[in-house]
Amino acid sequence: MEIFFGAVVGLFILVLLVVVHELGHGIVARRNGVGVEEFGVGFPPKAYGKKIKKSILGKNVLFTLNWLPLGGFVRLKGEHDSASGAGDYGAASYWVKTKILLAGVLMNWVTAIVLFSIIALFGLPKVLPDQFYISQDATIVSKPLEVTIVSDDSPAKKAGLEQRDKLLQFNGQPLDSSATLTQLTKDNRGEDVEILYKRDGVEQIATVTLRENNDDKKGYLGVGSGQREEIKATWSAPIVGFGTTVQFTWLTFKGTGEAAYNFVKGSLKSISPNEQTRQDGNQEVDTVGNSVAGPIGILGTIFPSAREAGFKTLLFLSAIISLSLAVVNTLPIPALDGGRWFTMTYFRLRKKELTKEREEKVQTIGFFFLIGLILLITASDVGKFF
Repeated sequence: MEIFFGAVVGLFILVLLVVVHELGHGIVARRNGVGVEEFGVGFPPKAYGKKIKKSILGKNVLFTLNWLPLGGFVRLKGEHDSASGAGDYGAASYWVKTKILLAGVLMNWVTAIVLFSIIALFGLPKVLPDQFYISQDATIVSKPLEVTIVSDDSPAKKAGLEQRDKLLQFNGQPLDSSATLTQLTKDNRGEDVEILYKRDGVEQIATVTLRENNDDKKGYLGVGSGQREEIKATWSAPIVGFGTTVQFTWLTFKGTGEAAYNFVKGSLKSISPNEQTRQDGNQEVDTVGNSVAGPIGILGTIFPSAREAGFKTLLFLSAIISLSLAVVNTLPIPALDGGRWFTMTYFRLRKKELTKEREEKVQTIGFFFLIGLILLITASDVGKFF
């Protein structure tokens, strides 16, 4: 049930982020004289629709709710680049088309900035060694030591300790780091000790008999622990939000490039006649598969885990996904915004007409490439469940 509700929350957030993206296209199109015919939440078949005489997207726009809750779309008048009627997208200038195509990217990027800024007011998770902040205002706050792993048949397991328990004291001594916990358990091995911890905001005491040896390297207590740091800001929160978004955008581009390179390299190695080279190639492909997540991975694993961790973590994940949507839509994949822009620009530089037939052919190839990529990632997601 927890996974179900987490998936529902995740689906709602994903749809909302895509709707914000599409809203950017629609608003910029209207402001530049391009007609908006339909704005849909989800994908057809249509469940409900109503034509609104006057709206933020213009006059007589059809707003629809559709049965496939996987995002949203905006349908512009004369969407093909070769359309030439009044108010057609195709009749707009190159600059106007560029603004319309990249408006969705900008909306997702701004959304990430806003979310990171809000989180910074309450404590932005510090996940990078050199994560951006303003030292004159922002401070680094260390959170309580937290249980990340509880080994089976360990003293911690027998005493009732669980993941996400916050460890406060060991025999009355404050626990300020994992190293302190490791040293104290070593010094008191084989003895009965009291551990003060907090679960769901309630402090409790567990009496634990520590192991006498650590031959299996699972520790005398049998837990893995970690300590989170957060960046807390006041007046500089918007600056921290902007700086964090820039930093994470670069890392996302870098990570995407490395993943694509390793996937291609691994795929080529996997068809080598040499057995060792094939094994290395398969390993590289598996590593790439484990580092990415599609809809099933996000909804079935990542979002439920974030939901358990709290609202702030959920906002952080939403900001990361919004930023990822922005980055992906700048890539030259024909079925996406960046791909449409690159296609349009290529034909313009070649001084060749981008006819409806040519555009549909390019977009269809890109669409099938994108579907194939989604299927590969989905297969990887399903495999992770087993």
